[in-house]
Amino acid sequence: MLSRRRFLGSLLTAVAAAPLASLALPQDAQAQQWQIPNRRSPNFNGPPAPRHEARPPARPGYVWVPGYWMWSSRSRRYVWVSGRWERNRPGFRHVGPQWVHRGGEWVFIPGRWVR
Repeated sequence: MLSRRRFLGSLLTAVAAAPLASLALPQDAQAQQWQIPNRRSPNFNGPPAPRHEARPPARPGYVWVPGYWMWSSRSRRYVWVSGRWERNRPGFRHVGPQWVHRGGEWVFIPGRWVR
């Protein structure tokens, strides 16, 4: 009987917490998830270190978005996406794209504008 109570208590806790799980941060919602890592997947070793790109001179009305590594499922390897200028959005700041290691997987979070 005690194990049944424990099970029901765990179930009720999970059900109560489910709505909170949907309140993920915006960067989590935009994260690009991959399959379970294995030696052939991009998640096993993660992306290479970022390349050093010389930042061009400032350009009025624009923000420099740095380059990043993107996984290409076609060529089954990481490919470099060069940095670029993006038109400035008043009242926002740009957060560059990044790779983060979460729960044993490499997750790509695209660049985005935040207030």
